[in-house]
Amino acid sequence: MEQHYKLFRVRELAEGDEEFINILAQTFLEEVPADAQVLKESVESNNHLATYQVAHKMKPTIDMFELGVLADLIEVQDWGKLEKKGVDITPKLQIVLAAVKQASDEIRSDFNL
Repeated sequence: MEQHYKLFRVRELAEGDEEFINILAQTFLEEVPADAQVLKESVESNNHLATYQVAHKMKPTIDMFELGVLADLIEVQDWGKLEKKGVDITPKLQIVLAAVKQASDEIRSDFNL
């Protein structure tokens, strides 16, 4: 449990409310993998605006669950925001996608979702 994510900030926010923690875990699973797919597709299609928007949307949740890839996600976001044509952001994207996959699998298992 909690190898690829951490619940410290989530528990702080929940103030001991286990039901709320479960809801946050469910929300993570409903939103973050889907957002990660959109992020992947937007980078692959060089859609800088969509990349920026979805990366920006993902940041608070990635940070709250402490996936350890916030800096990488910010680089992807900045690639979109600054329209860094000619820069290959794929390595950073792959780090983010792998972290989301690992955390999602682990959260699904840990919370029986």
